[in-house]
Amino acid sequence: MKHKNPCISDEHYMSLAIEEAKKAATIEEVPIGAVIVDEKGVVIAKAHNLRETTQLAKSHAEFLAIEKANEQLGSWRLENCTLYVTLEPCPMCAGAIMQARIPRVVFGAYDPKAGSCGSLLNLLQDPRFNHRAEVTPNILGQECGKLLTQFFQALRNKKKKM
Repeated sequence: MKHKNPCISDEHYMSLAIEEAKKAATIEEVPIGAVIVDEKGVVIAKAHNLRETTQLAKSHAEFLAIEKANEQLGSWRLENCTLYVTLEPCPMCAGAIMQARIPRVVFGAYDPKAGSCGSLLNLLQDPRFNHRAEVTPNILGQECGKLLTQFFQALRNKKKKM
């Protein structure tokens, strides 16, 4: 399910998710950002990783964006929305996406260590589940991946200096 505004591209919304990821990096969080857009192309939720800040395992960008969208719409069902996220969702976030009934997920960089939308497994398209989502990978993937690479390189350099 694509949003109804054909003038606005997946790259546009992914660039908004990248801006969220950059906010995470500025507070020393892993730079992952997420944006949820309704069927008309209206952004209804934005979030970035906050695990270090909150010390809660569930504080991934996707999870936080889903919670905000639930509040915005007054419903746990996000059946007419698209989720844009800078990194391929992990198993926890893929589960939250299924539970929220999000029909379309667009991600930037693949995650070979925890990716659950094609890298390690594909939870969102497994026919054994009652909900499946269309997955569009690698939208601005190089830019998304570069943010992560630079963040972890800076972190390693900081640790070496200590």
